[in-house]
Order: sequence, then C-alpha cells, then structure tokens
Amino acid sequence: MTRARSTQVSLDSTPYYHCICRCVRRAFLCGKDHYSGQDYEHRRQWVVDRLAVLVEVFAIDLCAYAVMSNHYHLVLRIDQKTAQSLSDREVAERWMQLFSGPLIVKRWLNGETGEAESLKAQEIVAQWRDRLMDLGWFMKCLNEHLARRANAEDCCKGRFWESRYKCQALLDEAALLQCMAYVDLNPVRAGMAATPEASDYTSIQQRSKEVGRQQSSPAQPTLLPMVTAGTIERDEDETLCRFRLMDYLELVDSTGRAVRDDKRGAISVRAAGVLDRLGIDEKAWLAHMRTRKPRRPVAVGTVEKIKAFASVTGRCWVSGQHLAGL
Repeated sequence: MTRARSTQVSLDSTPYYHCICRCVRRAFLCGKDHYSGQDYEHRRQWVVDRLAVLVEVFAIDLCAYAVMSNHYHLVLRIDQKTAQSLSDREVAERWMQLFSGPLIVKRWLNGETGEAESLKAQEIVAQWRDRLMDLGWFMKCLNEHLARRANAEDCCKGRFWESRYKCQALLDEAALLQCMAYVDLNPVRAGMAATPEASDYTSIQQRSKEVGRQQSSPAQPTLLPMVTAGTIERDEDETLCRFRLMDYLELVDSTGRAVRDDKRGAISVRAAGVLDRLGIDEKAWLAHMRTRKPRRPVAVGTVEKIKAFASVTGRCWVSGQHLAGL
C-alpha cells in the first residue's frame, strides 16, 4: 500500500534522506532524446539553479546530487535546529522568496496590524516554519518548478514526473557515505563520464573544483561541507559527520575505477583504510556500487537502527535488512 512521504521521515531516527525522482515514460529531463533528436542538455542547469535557490530558503542542506538524463538523485539533511532558531520575520522573509504570501503577513511585516491580526499572521508563519524543514515541500518546490518549465518548453500539458519522489532514510554514518558515493558515481556507472571529477552536474565534480580552487559554474548550490585539514574546528552540525573531504574524494575516485568493466575490481589501500575506519567491508561496498536494485529499501543502516526506524514510522517490517552488514 502506498504510504504518505511524511511517514517515511523520522527526525528522531535520522536527518539524512536519499531522494530520487524520475520522468514519466520517455520524457527527458536532460540529455538528448534519440527518438526525437531533441537536445535537452540545457535543462541540467535548471535543476542546479533551482537547488541553489531552495537550499538558501529551506532549512535543508544538500549533501550530494547527480542530474541524469531522465532522473536525478539528492542526498539531503533536514536541519531542524536552524529552522527552530530562525525568528518569525526571518521565516516569513525566506518563505516569501518562493511564494507571494497573504496580505495579512505582508502588513504584519510592515507593522500595520493590530493584536488579533498579528496573532493570525504569526500562526501562518508558524506553519511556514514547519514547511522550511519539510522534505515534501522542498521536493514540491523543486519538481513543480521543473515540470512547469519543461512543459512550457515542450508546448504540452500533463504529468512530467513518473510518480512521487522516492525517499530512503539513511540511518547511520556508513549508510550516508555509501549513498553519497553511489549518487556521485551514477554518471561513471552509466558510461557518461570516465572519472568522477569529469561527471558534469554532480556534487563530486563541484567538491573537486572547490579543492582545486577552479572556477565553478554560476549558481551552484551550497553543499554541506566536509572536514578539511586546514579549516578551523567546526560545530558538528555544520559539517557532514566525520567525513574528511580528501578521504571522501579518494574513496569515490578509487571506487569509480573499480566499478568500471575495463578495470580490476579493487580499490586503493588508502580508500580501503577509510572503509576500515567505518567498519565497512570492501567487497560489500563494491557490490553495492555495481548493482542496480529495482526496488530500494525505505531505510539503510544497521539492523538495530532499521528496526527502531520501523517502530517509529509504524511499520512491522522494513525490507533490505540483509544489506545491513554494509
């Protein structure tokens, strides 16, 4: 039975989620349609541009992304702490960057309301605060915007997306690392790029350019930073778990070479060391990076955390527990 996406999100279990959305039938989000000859490559920048706007408005951080021909992947972190720390005025100003908002809120922002109207305005703003950390609203603001632009360009109406976005909870650090690498390696596995850093419109390329101090493309989304050797000590909420950026780049690069058919199926010693520190088996890691499962489990993590997630979200069972050894 189909479940509401809200029942697949438990902030008590994890703030990290993997979201996937695919186009309907043969509709192309990006790339070249070999049937019609139409080139939609420019639409990749639409996705990146919109993400750049949304991560500045919502209290949701972007950990990884990859824009493919007919689908995209996102790894997101819901930042409940930031959403709750914003003032009512900040919440209203953020939300009204995307939506016009009712007149009563505009009058309240200008100090033109009485006590009763102010209470009503603050009630509306309280709803907006919840939405700023709502995965469903984030995805709605992304998908609806892209669908409208694509349909207008194609001079057509109707559905652009195959279904509601797929959502997968990432319950621990190992699951998060595995999912980010999987997302970043999508173009390599699909034969669209020879190396991760050559994969256009991906977070791995963006992080690689930032390390090399290369000029980035305009309007790139802000990524949740990883720990770097030369940075001042950051608060844990400001970084991506314990991941060191250079370790992650090494791991993804080495894995990308190993999953190619013309390369040996092993990763470097340094990359293997990263997996060892996180207690991840190298063979299981590579097997996950190669396979394409028709149905993704709702949550990924240790068996104990999967069972806890099932209990919190009202499930008797969560599929994919046999993968929990990763």
